[in-house]
Order: sequence, then C-alpha cells, then structure tokens
Amino acid sequence: MPDKQVVTWIRDKYRSIVSELDERGRRRWAAMEARSLGWGGISAVAQATGISDRTIRNGVREIDDPESLGPNRQRRPGGGRQSREHEQENLLDALNALVEPTVRGDPMSPLRWTCKSTRLLSETLQLQGFAISSTKVGSLLKAQGYSLQSNRKTVEGKQHPDRNAQFEFISRRVKARQRCGEPAISIDTKKKETLGNLKNPGKTYRRKKNPKKVKTHDFPDKELGKAIPYGVYDIAGNEAGVTVGVGHDTAEFAVAAIGRWWKRMGRRKYGNARRVLITADSGGSNSPRTRLWLWELQRLADRTGLIFEACHYPPGTSKWNKIEHRLFCHITRNWQGEPLENLEIVVNLIGATRTKEGLEVKAWLDGRKYEKGRKVTDEELEQINIKRNPFHGEWNYEIRPWG
Repeated sequence: MPDKQVVTWIRDKYRSIVSELDERGRRRWAAMEARSLGWGGISAVAQATGISDRTIRNGVREIDDPESLGPNRQRRPGGGRQSREHEQENLLDALNALVEPTVRGDPMSPLRWTCKSTRLLSETLQLQGFAISSTKVGSLLKAQGYSLQSNRKTVEGKQHPDRNAQFEFISRRVKARQRCGEPAISIDTKKKETLGNLKNPGKTYRRKKNPKKVKTHDFPDKELGKAIPYGVYDIAGNEAGVTVGVGHDTAEFAVAAIGRWWKRMGRRKYGNARRVLITADSGGSNSPRTRLWLWELQRLADRTGLIFEACHYPPGTSKWNKIEHRLFCHITRNWQGEPLENLEIVVNLIGATRTKEGLEVKAWLDGRKYEKGRKVTDEELEQINIKRNPFHGEWNYEIRPWG
C-alpha cells in the first residue's frame, strides 16, 4: 500500500501542473514520478493522479524508447478506442437502410414518421444488435451529409409548354409600363389569419421568463372571425397597399382592394397614367376564368377611366408572383410571435412592415361583407369591353373603359 504522505505530495504536485500538460506530457510526467519513487511508484502515482497504471507503464516504455511514438504524436498509430463504425462493420449499412427515402416511405416501416429522431434510430439499431447511442447516430448522419430539413414547396406539377414564354412576356410588359412611367402591380391574397389570443409562429423579445401567454388550442372564434389581407404591390416603387377584409375572398373584394390602392396611393404617384398593368396568379379571387373578376374590373375601369391590362402567371407557378417574396414574407416576419388578437392589431402590424431595401406598406380595413357565389349573367359578360392578346389571350388581356 503506498504511503499516504507520498500520495498526498504527488497529488498536490500534479494538480499544480496538470493544466500545463497535454495527454503525452501527463503520461510521461507520471512515468518519471513513478520511476523516481522506485518499487510501488506506479501504484502511488496512479492513486494520487487518477491516471491508470496501464497508461503510466506506457509512459515508462516511451521514455525508454523515445522513437516508438514518433514526433508530435500523442499516441501510437492505432492507439485509442476504435470508433463504433470500425468496431461494427455493418453499422453504417444498417443506419443507411433506416434513413433511405425508399425505406422511410414504406408504410410497413415503424420509422416511417420518426426516422429523423436520432433516439429512435439508436434504439432500432440496438434491437438489431448494435451498440450505439443517439449522439453517435447524429454524428454519423452528419458525416454522411444528412441534416434535419423541412419540406420545401418546389414541385410545381406538370409544366405548361409556354411557361417560360409567359414569364418573358410578363417581364416585357412590366418593363414597358416602367418606361412609360405607368404602374405595374403584383396582386394576391395572403393566407387567412384566425383572430384571437392564439399562438403565432416565431419569436419576439420579451422580459426573461415572461413569455406571452396564449390559448392552448387554436379553435376559431366565431365572433372574432378571420382577417383576409389582400395585397397590391407596386413593383417599380417598392411600396404596397394591403386591404384587410373581414368577409369572403371574392373577386369583388379583390377589385375593391385594387381600387382602394389606386385612390390612396397609385393616383398620387401615377396621376397621368392611362393604363395599369396587373400581374397575378391564375387562381383564387383574381382568376382569369372568373366572370365576376372581369365584370368588376370593367366597373373599376369605367369609374377611373383607366385601361387595366392583366397578365396571369401559368397554373402552378404562383410562387413566382413578385408579391410573394417582396411583400408577404416581410409581413409574416414582422408579426412573428405576436398573437393576432383583433383586426386593429393586424392592420397596424401590416402597416408597420419595413425593410432595409426601402419597402413601405400601407394597410386599411375593409369592413364590408362580400357575398359569396355572386353570378354574372351572359348578358353582363357581353358588356365587358375586353381585348385579348394574340399570345395566350386567356392569360393576357385588357379591360377598357366604355366611352
């Protein structure tokens, strides 16, 4: 049994210098101390420092044969515990089989919906006889190029053969309006927002440990209803007007939003314009197939004396609409983490949206309840002064005022 006084003396000495030593230095220092003590020195040093006797013996051998380790090495080649994937040669194959998309999509696979969890992956591998932790699973996946990823909306379905040609046509028309000093606007409806003290994705700064308390369940409140933001974005001016509706997203509501933008923003900036170019997707309340959309545009043209030229993006390409990534994304970022408790809050948050590129947004409330299912008769349809473009007239057309 090593002498207690010797052990205490070695322990104090070790603690005073251990922070200065690397692995190789600790091993060799322990070996030198053990050798200086003579018989029983290895046991005494091991007890005092916590270094294993095997490590100290390795240090003694290195001192006796300095060239056995090689310059600038902490351990001999092959030293240290082997990694799990080297110890268990089929481990990587088994892991890849669990995360491969074809296996993941198999309805009989128990990991179909949980394969992104390293804990469940490690448990499944352990049932197959492998020794591995969830942390090691994560490092193996990262080493092979895997990462946690959310779904991304990129699959547009079947592409129209004139998809790119329509994009180029819209680009030419926008540039033509800009050269003439006339407005080119991008329009669309933002996602409907349920009102109430409900959780809104994202985070906002608050006092530490004082989060905003919201309802546990996101059940709609019939009295509060929903907010329907309809945006009109001035492509050249980088400014927008957003009308927040309370009823239904109809074609009448969409054209009313365009008329409100012209009255409150567009007329002040483009007072001498004779034409307004509208770029929009091919669905929803501003669909070119909707009779009410054409009828209401005709009424707006008659009231303002403007020609409204519409160019629609091909079906399945709505995300290319400028308003999506120049306005709506910034509104969402501006109100993240803020419960949309009432219409006033929605209007104020939209109107406060700004970007470093100079985007300015105005927001207004439209309290009118627009009727769903309103029909336009054949006789009314014939009264629409529409001129269709030779290139895809179903997408590109003008609504001209009468007189």
